[in-house]
Amino acid sequence: MSTKGTESTDSTESTSTPRVGTASTRTRLRPAAVAGAVATLGLAMAVALPSAGASATPPRHGSTKPTIVLVHGAWANGSSWDGEVRILQDKGYTVNVPSNPLRGVAKDSEYLATYLATIAGPIVLVGHSYGGFVITAAATGNPNVTALVYVDAFAPDQGESIADLATGSGSVVEPALTDPASVFTLRPFPGAQAEYDSYVLPDIFTRGFAQDLPRKQAAALAAQQLPLATGTFHEALAVEPAWKTIPSWALVGTEDKVIPRAGLEQMAHRAGAHIQTVKGSHLSLVSHPRQTADLIMDAARATSR
Repeated sequence: MSTKGTESTDSTESTSTPRVGTASTRTRLRPAAVAGAVATLGLAMAVALPSAGASATPPRHGSTKPTIVLVHGAWANGSSWDGEVRILQDKGYTVNVPSNPLRGVAKDSEYLATYLATIAGPIVLVGHSYGGFVITAAATGNPNVTALVYVDAFAPDQGESIADLATGSGSVVEPALTDPASVFTLRPFPGAQAEYDSYVLPDIFTRGFAQDLPRKQAAALAAQQLPLATGTFHEALAVEPAWKTIPSWALVGTEDKVIPRAGLEQMAHRAGAHIQTVKGSHLSLVSHPRQTADLIMDAARATSR
């Protein structure tokens, strides 16, 4: 499928309050004046206070801005999106960054689908890395999701797993499919059955995930990573992918070593995505937040209702 590519204080005035016992507070008011003052106060309160059940801040009429939902990938957390959140909020968008549980494709997408059901109005749903699996499943059947944005992310088809898409790709995590300890530190977690939490080894993280970031920043991100349950690697997408019915956009990091460029572009073309490239690592959302946010806003504007 050919690409549909796009490039591109308040000041507060203070007043003095007369002290009790001054001439202004001792002045007597006639009964008629008191009644008039009470009526006037009641009218003012009726105008100023919202009625029961009304929002204190009325919605902006004519606003078509969708809610932007940003889903982080494996071996990351919501802070990956800090740069995009600031930019999008400055542009007037409501931005939500739910935590991705990283327990498996079905569990994580079910969690996100439930989360999305609580949001009224249009949604632009954005996923990074493994987050692409999650948004692809979670958006299926939700009429409020108007656009999907894949940021250095998997855009799987039904029946595909991470292992399927990583095998033969040259990914830095590919060796883990046969020798997990060569890429990950594995730790048990309660309730796990023949699986472990996987943490990317620090050296592989800094050289293979975040090579375009300052080394100290990359090391800090490696220390803060959230683990992915190892059973996720072989868990296939069980539903019809949302990109078959929802317009999609894709940001491709040309220096990505986790999902190399060829794989990113193949999945994006298959999804009919509007593709933009950036000279970035797998963490181009961290190294290039402006380009990432611009693509998200392109998707928002193109699908505004």
